[in-house]
Amino acid sequence: MPDDRLSEVFDLVEVTTTLTGGVTARGGWWSRTLLDDPVKFFAMVAGRARLATDGLDAPIELEPGDVAILIGRSWVAFEAGDTPRLEVLPESDFSAERFAIADRVADDVLVGGCVDLTPAGRALLLGALPPVAHVRAAAAESGRLHATLMRLFDEVTGDRIGSVFAIRQYARLLLLEVLRAYACQADAPPGLLRLLTDQRLRPALALMHAEPGRAWGLEELARAAAMSRTSFAVRFREVAGVPPLSYLNTWRMLLAQRALRAGDVRVGELAAQLGYGSESAFSTAFKRVVGESPMRYRQRVRGAVTVV
Repeated sequence: MPDDRLSEVFDLVEVTTTLTGGVTARGGWWSRTLLDDPVKFFAMVAGRARLATDGLDAPIELEPGDVAILIGRSWVAFEAGDTPRLEVLPESDFSAERFAIADRVADDVLVGGCVDLTPAGRALLLGALPPVAHVRAAAAESGRLHATLMRLFDEVTGDRIGSVFAIRQYARLLLLEVLRAYACQADAPPGLLRLLTDQRLRPALALMHAEPGRAWGLEELARAAAMSRTSFAVRFREVAGVPPLSYLNTWRMLLAQRALRAGDVRVGELAAQLGYGSESAFSTAFKRVVGESPMRYRQRVRGAVTVV
């Protein structure tokens, strides 16, 4: 199996993607919605529309299969066709007749949803995306994006047996295809997605992921990447947005959170596995990153009563 770091990340950050509503219209129309979720996505199933949101200098032109991810935005607006335009209110019931009979040639069909991540996932994954990320289905790297979107739309409007399970899976796959496509775009900012696709740094990244508890030094990691220590450190920071050992510490904390959520591993044992000299040192590092001690984190996420 090929080296697959993005799958590792998806497992660790526990990505959940949910469809929340959509619009189907013909002719001139507009819609504006306040946003409460920190991470929203909008996908153009058919037709075309212009997306505007706070902080965006000019509207984005969405074409069939295009997806936009909005992070930390307070509102979003769409408009399509010529004036006069009629207001269209989003609907949350995809089984409504207007979705089922939508003409994918003549109508504009837009769906929206939210992405939920663990706190560590937000720091790791969302740091790799700008406030507004536009992924074009027409790009060569995103050929599967439109197909995945169409399967998802068919499930939400088809009222078939097993649709709830299928919708969850296709929604997650849609986000995966968006991230794959965005990672290959030239304007991707420094962050995790660029790091995962950087061939020069890949050998060093593989070492850190394979043995996160080892006391890796810059010299060893640079040697694996066939680079000098200075060149490696500079390139890693340019690509990832953080120094190599800072990234390693973040990765260790993600692994720690998964272990604390999933099992009853002792904190001292987990500290040793992740390369910390003592339970105290691990707890201090964990609290600095997560904001609470390992034991309190475990009690909270597993629904236990916290003992003061």
